[in-house]
Amino acid sequence: MATTFDDLAERYIAIWNETDPAKRRQGIDELWAPDARYVDPLAVAEGRDAIDATIAAVQGQFPGMTFRLAGPVDGHHNQARFTWELGPDGVEAPIVGFDVATTDGDGRLSQVLGFLDRVPTA
Repeated sequence: MATTFDDLAERYIAIWNETDPAKRRQGIDELWAPDARYVDPLAVAEGRDAIDATIAAVQGQFPGMTFRLAGPVDGHHNQARFTWELGPDGVEAPIVGFDVATTDGDGRLSQVLGFLDRVPTA
């Protein structure tokens, strides 16, 4: 499943925006390794089921907001980093962060470490 880092990041962001549960799970199954891990300051999700549940919970917490890449994707070897934004379309995003993703030998996500750079204070 060789892929470019740009493609990897775009597919990753698309999964976070996919609200149809079946389509979202299909994307997770295609992009993430079975034993993948997602960690950010607010969540630890181990395995595809937990990753799917985490994404669904974020969508429920922020209805009407979408993720988008916010700058270039930088990668080498089996790791990439990219900045993202979460907010309503057409306005400045209130939430900004960046992720560091590693892939396995098949090019699937094996781990994503998320960091929050800007979050609302209220």
